[in-house]
Amino acid sequence: MNPQSATPLRQRWMAVLAHSQPRELAERFAALNITPDYEVLRQAETGLVQIQGRIGGSGNPFFAGDATLTRAAVRLGSGLCGYSWVLGRDCQHAERCALVDALLQESAHHATLMETLINPLEASRDARLRERQRKVAASRVDFFTLVRGDNA
Repeated sequence: MNPQSATPLRQRWMAVLAHSQPRELAERFAALNITPDYEVLRQAETGLVQIQGRIGGSGNPFFAGDATLTRAAVRLGSGLCGYSWVLGRDCQHAERCALVDALLQESAHHATLMETLINPLEASRDARLRERQRKVAASRVDFFTLVRGDNA
């Protein structure tokens, strides 16, 4: 990987992994029959993170609530480390995401994993988002006010 393009590419695959459906990721990863030697650096652990919003998207920040987050870290036999942060309490999913992150950094697995895992997971997420947008658009209500002649 080119060091200048590595950060945006890694951000992309980590976002895809974090937003992936645990069952879909598990099935796709199992189908690849990759059994790497790795050690767990940070056992998957669950905690809370504070969610902040901004008024109007750019105004003053405000506290919007808490979310459950699970994180994990692994190290491959080659010394490369993988990390993950996923919403929810699924420890196996967090560890699997960290493992895939580490494998994607190895040139031996990078192209295969991008093509057979990351790209399909990203397409699946895009399809879920489009379906959600379609459902929201179907229930959208536009309000308008009529001005009567005597109110003018």
